[in-house]
Amino acid sequence: MLPYPRWLLGLVELSVGIATAFRRRTVSQSCDSATGRDGEVTVTHIFVDSAAPDRERREALYRGHLFVYSPKPSALALADLARDALIEAFAPYDPREAQYHFEVDEYAAILGRVKPAFIHDPQCKKLIASLMSELGNDPDDIYFDVPRLRSSTAKGYLTTGIAYAFHPHRDTWYSAPLAQVNWWFPVYDIEPDNGLAFHPRYFDQPVRNGSADYNYYRWNAQSRGEAASMVGKDTREQPKPLEPVELDPQIRVIAPVGGLLAFSGNQLHSSVPNTSAVTRFSIDFRTVHVGDLAEGRSAVNVDCACTGTTLRDFVRCTTLERLPDDVVAKYDDDSSRQYETLVYEPTTD
Repeated sequence: MLPYPRWLLGLVELSVGIATAFRRRTVSQSCDSATGRDGEVTVTHIFVDSAAPDRERREALYRGHLFVYSPKPSALALADLARDALIEAFAPYDPREAQYHFEVDEYAAILGRVKPAFIHDPQCKKLIASLMSELGNDPDDIYFDVPRLRSSTAKGYLTTGIAYAFHPHRDTWYSAPLAQVNWWFPVYDIEPDNGLAFHPRYFDQPVRNGSADYNYYRWNAQSRGEAASMVGKDTREQPKPLEPVELDPQIRVIAPVGGLLAFSGNQLHSSVPNTSAVTRFSIDFRTVHVGDLAEGRSAVNVDCACTGTTLRDFVRCTTLERLPDDVVAKYDDDSSRQYETLVYEPTTD
């Protein structure tokens, strides 16, 4: 019997492969020296169950490294909450196999009800705040946005709208702050062919993309609420690469239910085309540290040209207050005067 989880062994093997595959930056084994360079080999580190303080973790994330954590109590509780909602919504079928029992329009309509119900569940906000404490954050300094319940159906059954299969992208192309940290974990066990892929060679390599045409406030006003109606074809304009992206080599972390993956919002990532036999369900949410925003600590912008900011969506872990106006103003632009919907109340995301 192995003295550590089999999924951890996979990460160790993967880290060795990545160390020989990339020429992006050289780092040492510690978060403290994550910016070190010697001009030879590049390593994208995957820190597993790291005890690094939150500030060191954020600094390493801003430099393109990944963190993976064993399931925490609050993450498991969030997964339980999502599974209960899915089981009720798709009864009497297993949610992972429900796509085989519904016409695609009906399936999308069910997701259109269960996903916003999960987003609006007050228990989700409480659990995210608890989860941040379990991960060593000071909840007074951390602001989060609402958690999303994501789905990736098998074999291309539904890849648009409410179950959008994301092309390679950075969240920062969508007006997310460069100081954003993304948190992602599976609701059911996942496989290598239905999870999330990272393309870290591009972390500090620009990709020609359509972010210059994306404004977050226009998206809120005109496109965001249409997700559930986009079945078969998604006509909403979204930032995409405008040149070929080499997807390999790539990183796929296969974590257990509730096993957390943390990465920078500036990390290029994509949905793995689901060639398994079941639907993948996962939860993700984003956080920012108010001190980093105030002092300008973040990943480096290499290719983002979008306008507007998502920062008004974030609320404080302890009080659910929104970020101070003066902090948001550092990252906003004149487009905020053109639209009324600066803060979106999610319904079908």
